[in-house]
Amino acid sequence: MDAGMSEEQHRVSARLNAFLAARGLEPLDSALAARFEDYLSLLLRWNVRVNLTAIRDEEGILSRHFVESILCARALPAGIATLLDFGSGAGFPGIPIALCRPEIAVTLAESQGKKAAFLSEAVRQLGLAAKQTADRLDPEGGGGFNPRMTPAETVGALAPAGCSVYSGRAETLTAKFDCVTLRAVDKMERAVQSAAKLVRPGGWLALMTTGKELDALKAGAVAEFTWRGALPLPGGDRLLALGERRISSPA
Repeated sequence: MDAGMSEEQHRVSARLNAFLAARGLEPLDSALAARFEDYLSLLLRWNVRVNLTAIRDEEGILSRHFVESILCARALPAGIATLLDFGSGAGFPGIPIALCRPEIAVTLAESQGKKAAFLSEAVRQLGLAAKQTADRLDPEGGGGFNPRMTPAETVGALAPAGCSVYSGRAETLTAKFDCVTLRAVDKMERAVQSAAKLVRPGGWLALMTTGKELDALKAGAVAEFTWRGALPLPGGDRLLALGERRISSPA
């Protein structure tokens, strides 16, 4: 056992790495696995009183939510600096992406207040909080947000690492992102239209969905995207599709 890990962290780490190995994926190192255990522990506690996810048991969360999200994090192309998790819910895949890809500034957009509160607590407890940059701060030196910027505008002014929560509807954002992810979002076909508009030209749209729904979702992207071959996800007919927005596509 790693000297820096508790027995519980070691047990969860072993189970998560076993699920990854079963999918042919590389294991997490002990430090990163311990942070996933902390995330799992917080999620299980909150799920008792807040309906964060329909899958409520430890094995299901590890084998489905965590493994899918880790696969997504590893599949994202290099060079992504900013990412929006559209309708983040319990933080999938956004929080695992922030853990596995610390070079990416992740914004978790969630309009339901209780879920947004959970995301804020998870970001705090996992040490993922994004630092404020100069253009987000009050130019008068008050230490708060710049009063000349709307909440939707400040989201685009993140430091080049870390994680923040936008407690509102993702479609109200004005910032553009290098990547936007969607997974298990209500009214997915409508959501993908809004999500596509938030991808900068040359950026990526990442869809985690079923094979049955994928073609309709691709067609719903209002901007023009070039799609890579879909990657299979754990648990039946589920896929990860990555589409690159063409430079010449309309804003």
